[in-house]
Amino acid sequence: MLSGGTTPADEWVISEREYSAETAGRNETVFALGNGYLGLRGNHTEEAESYELGTFVNGFHESWPIRHAESAYGFARVGQTIVNVPDAKPMELEVAGERFALSASRFTDYGRELDLRGGVLRRSVVWHTRAGARLRIELTRVVSFAERHVAAQRLSVTHLGGGSAEPGAGPLALTVISGLTNRDAAPAVVQSGPNDPRRAERAEGRTLIPAAAEFSDDMLGLAYRTAGSELAVAVAASHDAPGAVLQAASGSDDESTETILFELREGERADVTKYIAYFDGDVTEVSELVVRAEAAVASAARRGFPALLAAQREWLDDFWRRSDVTIAGQPEAQRSVRWCIFQLAQAAARADGRGIAAKGVTGSGYSGHYFWDSEVYALPFLAYADPLAARNALQMRVDMLPAARHRAWEMNEAGALFPWRTITGEEASAYYPAGTAQYHINADVCFAVAKYVRATGDTGFLAAGGIDIAVETARMWLSLGFWRGDTFHIHGVTGPDEYTAVVNDNFYTNAMARFNLRFAARALSELAELDPDAYALAIERLRVAENEPLSWQRAAAGMHIGVDEALGIHPQDAAFLDREVWDFDGTPRERYPLLLHFHPLVIYRHQVLKQADAVLALFLLSDEFTPEQKRADFEYYDPLTTGDSTLSGVVQAIIAAEVGYSDLAVEHFTNAWSVDLRDLHGNAADGVHVASAGGVWSALVYGFGGLRDAGGALSFDPRLPAEWPELAFSLMVEGRCLRVTVRQESLSLALDAAASDAGAAPSRGGSAAPGEGAGVSVQVRGEAVSLTPGEAVTIALAGQGPRLTGRPRRRSR
Repeated sequence: MLSGGTTPADEWVISEREYSAETAGRNETVFALGNGYLGLRGNHTEEAESYELGTFVNGFHESWPIRHAESAYGFARVGQTIVNVPDAKPMELEVAGERFALSASRFTDYGRELDLRGGVLRRSVVWHTRAGARLRIELTRVVSFAERHVAAQRLSVTHLGGGSAEPGAGPLALTVISGLTNRDAAPAVVQSGPNDPRRAERAEGRTLIPAAAEFSDDMLGLAYRTAGSELAVAVAASHDAPGAVLQAASGSDDESTETILFELREGERADVTKYIAYFDGDVTEVSELVVRAEAAVASAARRGFPALLAAQREWLDDFWRRSDVTIAGQPEAQRSVRWCIFQLAQAAARADGRGIAAKGVTGSGYSGHYFWDSEVYALPFLAYADPLAARNALQMRVDMLPAARHRAWEMNEAGALFPWRTITGEEASAYYPAGTAQYHINADVCFAVAKYVRATGDTGFLAAGGIDIAVETARMWLSLGFWRGDTFHIHGVTGPDEYTAVVNDNFYTNAMARFNLRFAARALSELAELDPDAYALAIERLRVAENEPLSWQRAAAGMHIGVDEALGIHPQDAAFLDREVWDFDGTPRERYPLLLHFHPLVIYRHQVLKQADAVLALFLLSDEFTPEQKRADFEYYDPLTTGDSTLSGVVQAIIAAEVGYSDLAVEHFTNAWSVDLRDLHGNAADGVHVASAGGVWSALVYGFGGLRDAGGALSFDPRLPAEWPELAFSLMVEGRCLRVTVRQESLSLALDAAASDAGAAPSRGGSAAPGEGAGVSVQVRGEAVSLTPGEAVTIALAGQGPRLTGRPRRRSR
């Protein structure tokens, strides 16, 4: 059972007070540690088997040729899946020939805690040996945010009495066997399900092949290369064990271990600290990777375990100053929200130019692929809380442009077409109706570029690569769409709702493409004004014709945005309202999610949604639709939405709050933060739903906090639930921290006096650094408010907007 206490300190802790094998998979995810580059699942160090004994390096993958039952031109050709790298967690404990294991040993006083403020996992348990000894076993684990490649864990064993150590008796012999293990040689107990696309794909045969490498005598080490993707990884580890006898290390191609011996008298404690480092790279770099791993381990060991923990706390103190969201009077929601925000740091903070996978580095779900999830659900948080991480995530898309250009050519389009799911930049989705057909990913990536540049003022990124994304995606839309009279149409696409595939004029796709086209034209114009030299280089690099921006603007102006006059709503696509409504009343709960129980064709011919499709467009492009349109669309589509996607509830919460369904908004929000902590979808064991975690932040800030920024300027129109006395959050705006506090009858704004390092210019290109006197201007329910650095202001609010009760009912024509 996951829990936390009721004190303010406990709102920073996720705890487990009972060990259960039944929830082990979920809890391995909940208690996973990562930094965006390296991830260690929350496995117990002594257990030889678990749901997934995972250790992951972001982007480290294997590839293989996809075998289609019936292939065709343009189908994805190369499969990609994240690989379990060698596991450095094992630290087995033995006394008098008895080995400790939670699955087999007698123990009491079990407890495990994830400290969200310190970024540390702790576990404590009292082992009762068969010989009668009692040993308190404590484990502390950290994956460093400050040192991208470094992790460490300390095993502490205290002799509490009993056994052979009676008064006058000799000491207790204690053995710790610590090592590195290649789990690929003995695959995880649970493999991917044949009918669940959410689970990881597996390459056939052995994935990690031993690579010739020599490690120092005082280091444990393993090094491997992949068979298909031609990547290499090296892991090194060393031990600090005061008072122990260390036996000579032993090993094989798939294991490297060290045996550590102690003699403990009653009341004495033994400590073993394990310093670990991972490096990956090209298959030709194995020797260099080994040198780097050993150097990182040696450096961490010199600094010591307390210094690693102190650096972790210092990094997180700065992170939480910028990113914490507080909800007064809601302790469970508060703790869960902080867990979600912490997951965003674990997925993105040190990705450093690699993507943000759907599961971050906490599990192998979705094969470690990057989707549109990061741009739409994680990037808004990063843009306002960790701008450097946001820029690095977008740099991954810039780096993928060559592959995206080739994919557009392959699909008979101009410009660039980003892959639906990928690690390398190549399309890895073998099922095109719910994969490649989701062309909207182009607009999602462009939208994230616009969001980042507006929030940070980083025109350097726009000039260095952001403009390339905007131009090449706009070219794709102009090529994909066509004119019928004065109206521009886009056919044969799939929107965010994967229960409706390959349709004409999907509302979300058309609306987002319109934004994309307009932004590309406007960004070129703004770049010409702000940085003529960068503009000239971009025009030359991208070979932008003089009339191209005008053609984008014309297509945007003529974009088909359907409206059904009878219902007063935007049809999800041209034929959506002509389909039969799904028999919700006749579908038992156990047959959800529908994708696991019904053939796609059965689902495609009905009005039923996996996730909010049209409603998502209303949120992202909020300034383009009236309150009446938003309410009508929400009331029609919300009852048709199954929630089978974890991406849906957060968007439904935001629009529900805006249009007045306050109680329903809280319900959707609660489901969102419960996705993994309560395992609502039954697949939390496969890794954290990172996009849903990002959406939880958006539900609070955009939904209940009422932030809107679609037009570029910041505005607030709060919708605070009646039972919440206060909601507070911060936004980094062009390098300054704007602190926002919403109460039932007021909204307070405070602008920090000093610019933050979090808004400093990244190393690539330039960034608009805040001036000493730079202020911030916003609107609060239409009233203009300007703040200078160090200034605070409180604005009275006349209520929180309309409050509608119940939930919308299903309608049809």
